[in-house]
Amino acid sequence: MHLSRRFKKNGVHSDEEIQEHKSTPPVFTEEERYELVKAIKWVDDVVEAAPYVTTLKTLEENNCQYCAHGNDITTTADGFDTYQRVKDANRYLEVERTQGVSTTDLLKRMIKVSKLQNDRDNNNNKLEDSQEPNHQFQEKLPKVSSYTGNSKLILTTQKLLQFSENKKPKPGDKVIYVAGTFDVFNVGHLRFLKRAKQLGDYLIVGVYDDETASLCHGPGYPIMTLNERALSLLACKYVSDVVIGAPLVISADLIDHLNVSVVALGFNGTSSHPVTNQDLYVVPREKHLFQVIDSGCPLTTQDLVARVGRLASQYEERNRKKEEKEAKIILAQ
Repeated sequence: MHLSRRFKKNGVHSDEEIQEHKSTPPVFTEEERYELVKAIKWVDDVVEAAPYVTTLKTLEENNCQYCAHGNDITTTADGFDTYQRVKDANRYLEVERTQGVSTTDLLKRMIKVSKLQNDRDNNNNKLEDSQEPNHQFQEKLPKVSSYTGNSKLILTTQKLLQFSENKKPKPGDKVIYVAGTFDVFNVGHLRFLKRAKQLGDYLIVGVYDDETASLCHGPGYPIMTLNERALSLLACKYVSDVVIGAPLVISADLIDHLNVSVVALGFNGTSSHPVTNQDLYVVPREKHLFQVIDSGCPLTTQDLVARVGRLASQYEERNRKKEEKEAKIILAQ
């Protein structure tokens, strides 16, 4: 989505359109997706319930000169290129997708952790037998195409610069610090960050590394890698900066180094060490910098995993068909 442009509108499909062309409902509802896309810092406006097939009429109605899309394959239920009409009119721009990031792959990871959760609940297997973060399973899956394959996201300084605004806090700015896993970025995270940003001027988000995240949330987590989670946060317009691989315990050194005025925690946040039960926020409490905030949204990553788990067989079948279709198109090129 990071494009050089004067004004960028982002079309978001309705649940009904996605169900029709992908045969399964999206993991996020249309209202959740509208809210999430509106919070992306490169998006100026959102076209809600955008048609699945983009036509010249779509562009004209929204006063757009061009339509841009990633360099992956998108077709209707009957195999028609959803952007063919704007391509034929030379009003289509193609941008390179961030390599190593795939919705299909993320669904596979979420299905995996859902099955692990069910095994534990049914006492068929001990979930503790698999301590590795769920994203590591992607290495064990056969690669089908460059679009739905499971290559890892490789984070470079150039990629970080593309996502980062590279803005420092101005003199007198009130700096807010929050920390967490922020796995599979959702409206629960978004509303928490929006509320946290309202406490000051400059919001710094600490994101835990994979080992710490697994310690906090249990085997199978995190679903997304540290690099993936960091980029998701950097894309949010409420986030000013990100501490990648943030410490679990918030120390006086961290507070002083970042010039933090408020340390905020959500109701669903981790406030004590999962093993030692140590208070992670004892220092900000003692400094009277600590504040608990209510985002008003109880949605968690575990809720999303449960959604996927309820339709796991449908998502697996959809992924299989999608991969087969993409493989055929690639071979025909």
